Amino acid sequence: MPIVRDPIEPKLSMYHFLAFYLRFLREKEGLSLTQIGKIIGVSRSSVCNMEAGRQRPQEYQMAKLDETYRTGRLLQLLLWFARMMHNPDWGRQLVKYEEEAHLIKTYHGQVIPLVLQTDDYTWEYVKEGSRKEREAEMAERVARKDALFARGEDVELWAVIDESVLARVVGSTAIMRAQLEHLKKMIDLPQVSVRVVPFSSGAHVGVDGAMQVLSLESRDIAYSAAQNGGRLIESPGEVREVSVMFDRVGAKAVSEGLSREIINQYLERLS
Repeated sequence: MPIVRDPIEPKLSMYHFLAFYLRFLREKEGLSLTQIGKIIGVSRSSVCNMEAGRQRPQEYQMAKLDETYRTGRLLQLLLWFARMMHNPDWGRQLVKYEEEAHLIKTYHGQVIPLVLQTDDYTWEYVKEGSRKEREAEMAERVARKDALFARGEDVELWAVIDESVLARVVGSTAIMRAQLEHLKKMIDLPQVSVRVVPFSSGAHVGVDGAMQVLSLESRDIAYSAAQNGGRLIESPGEVREVSVMFDRVGAKAVSEGLSREIINQYLERLS
């Protein structure tokens, strides 16, 4: 019997519209998942995932399908618009990319990066940001932290943080002291690098917000934080721009050794 799949909702995002249209074109031409997979060089399951919105297509794949379906550059343009527009499902996709990445470069100017937080520190921010379903939100964040460190040295984390992150006492003196002690332990892990941008470094481009660059097996993607959400960036040109911004912020940071000294200074103030 043929596999019956639930229809995708094309109004959810441009990515969902593209997935919906890919399935429409394939079925209109009477082609199987396997046949399309051979055309774009992926497995049958990958094509299925693309049409279900679970996997993002690549530009060269859309170019091959534009040629197959005689659609000019329509599919390539739809992918471009999908990459440029806000995706309400960006959070889930970001977590998926974090699970696949072998290198995560992250900058934060207001908060210690999630994966380096203690649970108590995380809970303080969950309480401030969530008005309902706090326990579910907390469970998701803890699972996200655990999933990354469960991979051990298969994934590297390069974190750059502003000194203001260390100066802000979150929750209580005891919670913040435990957080800074935990941060020092994280720095000792071979797959983790933490560097601090000191107040003395002056102005830098990181003032506009947090950012991440994730290196996957075949490409890099980026994430830019904002109020009430964030933006997942997949266009190669824009990803390079975010990567350059990360490097510019990193150029203002001190060494790992001096960063540890700065953390110790804030620990002494909390004693």
